[in-house]
Amino acid sequence: MSSEPPPPGSGQPPDEDPFKKHPPPAEGGGSPYDGPAPPTPPQGSPYGPGGPYGGDPLAGMPPLADSGKRTVARIIDMILVGIVVWLLSWAFGVMEYNMNADKIEYSKGFGQSVIAAVLYVGYDTIMISRSGQTLGKKLFNLRVANLDNGATPSVQTTLVRSLVLWIPFAFCCACIWTAIAGGWSYFDKPYKQGLHDKAAKTVVVSTG
Repeated sequence: MSSEPPPPGSGQPPDEDPFKKHPPPAEGGGSPYDGPAPPTPPQGSPYGPGGPYGGDPLAGMPPLADSGKRTVARIIDMILVGIVVWLLSWAFGVMEYNMNADKIEYSKGFGQSVIAAVLYVGYDTIMISRSGQTLGKKLFNLRVANLDNGATPSVQTTLVRSLVLWIPFAFCCACIWTAIAGGWSYFDKPYKQGLHDKAAKTVVVSTG
């Protein structure tokens, strides 16, 4: 199916999201999302027949992203945003230092936690709601998609996903929570969802 917008005067509105799933093409037509058949949901799964999502939501979508690539992409994003967090924390004077004759100790103050929360949540929400990709995900050809239809998540959906991932990171659990939430995708079956994906009903797929 062509992703080109219809010609002027055709009476058909242009596709709002080129990644959104479409009805299967006629026999022999092919699809840009053709690929290996997705796994069959286990009996009793909410994604199986009769479940709240009905059938397999990944049918016709690109393959699921490799969890290792997701981890590296996330680390890249954390470093990029972390640099900005550090610079702004320094500029606003919200870092805490304890000095004595032997050493200088650095600790994170509440103000720095607020800056981190705003920047990490804002970065993920804006980037993913626009294209499904952060800078790290673009580097590895990964994309966040709605589980039910494959479209780029809305601002509301992406905000939920970002809040679940970054609020605990910023205020209490730091890298421990990020490792748990993101690492969940290594063991989750059948859709490799992190805890933040489950909260927002999203998946991460490969675009390469």
